[in-house]
Amino acid sequence: MDIKPIRTEQDYKAALKEVALLMESDPELGSNEGDRLDVLVTLVQAFESRHYAIELPDPIEAIKFRMEQQDLKPKDLEPMIGRSNRVYEILNRKRPLTMSMVRKLHAGLGISAECLIG
Repeated sequence: MDIKPIRTEQDYKAALKEVALLMESDPELGSNEGDRLDVLVTLVQAFESRHYAIELPDPIEAIKFRMEQQDLKPKDLEPMIGRSNRVYEILNRKRPLTMSMVRKLHAGLGISAECLIG
């Protein structure tokens, strides 16, 4: 197995092509091709995490997005944030989220705490 680190964009593209070819052949786990695919995917993921990192979304935008997904109204956030005026202050960025709110929003909406802490 002759595999080298992915250091350049050209190396990355070549690795992606090889991964695609190996995936088409659907190699057995533990076979030479299966092991090669496993190693190449790991290298590709490492390269992507260094060069194409995805930033966490803005906490308020994440809340609004989840509200839209679940067809929630500001009133639905009251158990997690507090009274309606507090909900509107949070959604309009007039007041920051507290740790208590973060915990409740994480549990209630399934938004990662890391994202909500921002």
